[in-house]
Amino acid sequence: MNDHVDFSAVLTFPVIFCALYAAHQVGDHWVQTHQQACDKGQRTAAGRAACLLHVATLTATKVMALLALAFVTGMPLGSWAMYAGLAVDAVSHYWADRRWTLQDLAERVGKGDFYRYGLPEAAPCGTGAYALDQSWHVGWLFVASLIISKGF
Repeated sequence: MNDHVDFSAVLTFPVIFCALYAAHQVGDHWVQTHQQACDKGQRTAAGRAACLLHVATLTATKVMALLALAFVTGMPLGSWAMYAGLAVDAVSHYWADRRWTLQDLAERVGKGDFYRYGLPEAAPCGTGAYALDQSWHVGWLFVASLIISKGF
């Protein structure tokens, strides 16, 4: 274990995580269009395109949050770690938002019943699928924040 603690690095992680989490909430619920939300899980070219466009606008929202953070705090951005972290987040988000991929994973790990929990009329909010989707995204935001923090 390293006896030297870099407190600037210790503080960088939660600040980045908070910015990405806030941007995720805005991008996933306000920026995403209804059409993207309806189409992104379809196993068609239109479904792939809808998901790709959603992830692109979501990632742009996260970049804007990081730019605002940099503007206010003076934190430098643009390192390899920022690009790597955002890429990891985008790929993991695209994968889960294709929906059938996350449902297959839930089935394989014994969470299929929970995935199907809730009324479809409430979809996607208030269902097991929504809870698993959001917890997947937040977990990957944690990983992305660790990667981005490593660049400082």
